[in-house]
Amino acid sequence: MKINWGTGIVLAFIGFIGFILFFVIRMSMDDKANHDLVTKDYYKKELQFQQEIDAEKEANAMPVKLQIQKTDKGVLIVFPKDLAPAEIKGNVSLYRPSNKHLDFNLPISLSNTHLLIPDKRLLDGRWDIKVMWTYNEKEYMVKKSITY
Repeated sequence: MKINWGTGIVLAFIGFIGFILFFVIRMSMDDKANHDLVTKDYYKKELQFQQEIDAEKEANAMPVKLQIQKTDKGVLIVFPKDLAPAEIKGNVSLYRPSNKHLDFNLPISLSNTHLLIPDKRLLDGRWDIKVMWTYNEKEYMVKKSITY
């Protein structure tokens, strides 16, 4: 039996459409493909974005900057030494882009100028760290991505 060129084109289209449908169905049924928004209240957080921009500008205008360092014991956040540690209030958000179940927040309560996030709370991989704090009624924010 011979197949003419018209039948060949129709078979090629049917094969291509079947190939695409197979991958669409496979990806939509796969549990590994996470289709959630990046954060839970994405649109609500977008409205607060200008406050974050202003807080970042305040942090960048400081003469001595906040430092985030990776150490053997964990992640060390060092605040400027000219700030009184007891008056620094806020929180540290650690966001894991690959798994939202690993995200966590830590409140800032300091007795000295540094805060250590222990090694046992951090898995290997990329972490987005956001430090939001207030000092003398001014808001400051520093964002940094690290690979642990």
